[in-house]
Amino acid sequence: MADHDLVLGNPGLALGQNHELVIGEGQGLGLGHRHGLVLSHPHDHDLDLGQSHSHDLALGHSNESQLVLGHHHHQHHHDHGHDDGEELALGQNHDADQDSLAQSHELGISDNHELTLAETHDLSVDHSLDQLSVDHEQELALGLTQEMLQGQLVVSQVLQARAVVVSPDHQLTVGQEFADVKSCRRAIRDTAIACHFEIQTVKSDKTRFTARCAAEGCPWRIHAAKLTGVPNFTIRTINETHTCSGIYHLGHQQASVEWVANSVEEQLRENPHYKPKEILEEIHRMHGITLSYKQAWRGKERIMATVRGSFEEGYRLLPQYCEQIKRTNPGSIASVYKNPEDDCFQRLFISFYASIYGFVNACRPLIGLDKTVLKSKYLGTLLLATGFDGDGALFPLAFGVVDEASDENWIWFLSELHALLEANTENMPRLTILSDRQKGIVDGVDFNFPTAFHGFCMHHLTESFRKEFSNSALVDIFWGAAHALTDYEFDAKMREIEQISPEAAFWIGRIPPRLWATAYFEGTRFGHLTANIVESINGWILEASSLPIIQMMEYIRRQLMTWFNERREASMQWGTILVPSAERRVSDAIEHARGYQVGRANEAEFEVVSPREGSIIVDIRNRCCLCRGWQLYGLPCAHGVAALLSCRQNVHRYTESCFTVATYRKAYSQTIHPIPDKSLWKEMSDSNQNANNQIALVVNPPKSLRPPTKPRKKRVRSEDQGRAKRIVHCSRCNQTGHFRTTCAAPV
Repeated sequence: MADHDLVLGNPGLALGQNHELVIGEGQGLGLGHRHGLVLSHPHDHDLDLGQSHSHDLALGHSNESQLVLGHHHHQHHHDHGHDDGEELALGQNHDADQDSLAQSHELGISDNHELTLAETHDLSVDHSLDQLSVDHEQELALGLTQEMLQGQLVVSQVLQARAVVVSPDHQLTVGQEFADVKSCRRAIRDTAIACHFEIQTVKSDKTRFTARCAAEGCPWRIHAAKLTGVPNFTIRTINETHTCSGIYHLGHQQASVEWVANSVEEQLRENPHYKPKEILEEIHRMHGITLSYKQAWRGKERIMATVRGSFEEGYRLLPQYCEQIKRTNPGSIASVYKNPEDDCFQRLFISFYASIYGFVNACRPLIGLDKTVLKSKYLGTLLLATGFDGDGALFPLAFGVVDEASDENWIWFLSELHALLEANTENMPRLTILSDRQKGIVDGVDFNFPTAFHGFCMHHLTESFRKEFSNSALVDIFWGAAHALTDYEFDAKMREIEQISPEAAFWIGRIPPRLWATAYFEGTRFGHLTANIVESINGWILEASSLPIIQMMEYIRRQLMTWFNERREASMQWGTILVPSAERRVSDAIEHARGYQVGRANEAEFEVVSPREGSIIVDIRNRCCLCRGWQLYGLPCAHGVAALLSCRQNVHRYTESCFTVATYRKAYSQTIHPIPDKSLWKEMSDSNQNANNQIALVVNPPKSLRPPTKPRKKRVRSEDQGRAKRIVHCSRCNQTGHFRTTCAAPV
């Protein structure tokens, strides 16, 4: 005997755990389309959901399931409810002998509450069934269908209707006045949405507005007209009677993008991260209206454009914005470049004077270069150049916005950076530069900073290595080789890699060690092997990258202004000579130096003997040690500390000046000043002739537009490539390939 389980969902009737309806071979169970629950039979046996009687089969919350075959000539009805007494009554409308009934029907209940019908009885089809519903007002019809003979369950579509209601907050009365025709139309629209009916405009112009109910034959109608001599509109006539039944679909004709924007304006101003999906849920909860994702997205964009300005306006105001930066932050550099042929935006370079002063006078001579792709309407790439303060934190120096990170744009950016440093220093420092060594960066560094040491950023290098070999153990050893201070330690790490994977060792061997390995790198990186600037500031740079260009730069400026102020105030609480990170490193070196033996050769040269490393030579005059730790990090290593303590020297005097608290405070001594609102720019620039000449520049948006698809916020992992997509299911029409919110099936 084939088993067929019947389960009706959340709003309906459930034959729960271990409650099965079992029908013999050749017999089917169908869901029909008529009000009523019927098992068709040559004798009309009606199986109804009615109130619990003495002749009931209990299916539901009750733990006791009983079956009584009644012989009454009336039907036993049971309204489906949620109490423990829910029972299913099997009535009989003709006289029958109990014994013959038992013999002919062979109906029984097994231990696990199964209802069994013998093979000798067929269930006939009732083709007049027309609707399925499982609430308190409608009944459930069961009939034989061909689909159920094939093991399929067919459910008819659920109709959603919203009847016309009266909303106390949206009352329209004769004589009611509005400021203008737009306010009048908006009030009528809001009333239609709140009261669950749609309107059709009959006449609309500058002096009158007439609308009626969109339902055929409904007498509701309203007419408003302009008052003489004033712009106010007033309702002249209104027929408030509705004969229609309301709305019979999920949406609403008056639920326009403008209405969506007005509905969620307050939430968006408080929380700009309000997602379109959340807007859809809020509107459905408040108004019962189902909108498309595109409507919610466009509504959000319309409000955000009023809050932050449009993307096009951002490019148009760039010349004025650059002028405001130079006016409010004297000494800053802000330049915008356009294509002379079509006046389209090409490049932007900005560096605040506070950053320039701090880098030149107080930071380590180390620059990291990085980039991030913008997610705004017109795409583009943000180029970044950062230094590192004495405590090891990022110190943003300059920003560039270009259409793409091409070789030409990198060369331009580095030429601007060189001009910046040259204009603010008497002697150009010998820099150490870290990057992914893209060809344009290499050419730009060679041309603009010929004396600089240019090394690989280990973050970019190890990520490429990880994609090639996908071995975490090899990546860790690779990092160990990069950190090795001596060539002996470096060679030991490379032998480990070769033993595990000769191919990996060959891949690394193609890159000269002088470009990435600490043991062979000629410049001073102060322990910094990476320039993954974007990874470090990803928390706020990702948010800024989706804004219009001026809003993005303002977001960055505010972040820098906050950083400078917070770090300046924090340093005022430090009572040590060195910054906290340097102080900890020196303290650790002093602790390790206690077990070393020191021999002095002359006033500067020492021999330090350690139990593990043997004899190490230290020169305190040149601040160097055979282990190379002192030279590479700018702080005395444990051997150097042992030598200094043996001759009673102050260890702090032998550290690089950038590690002192006094120098750190100097790095953040200047202030990044705020910029006034754009509504005040024109007024402030009227008295400045140079500013007026600069503002006369016309900058149009670039031609590169974001594709219509939603930009990806997160990186797609390699392990997800090629994976089969999940099949989605619509809960409204029971079809696959879309969700309920995007369902376009007629209701």
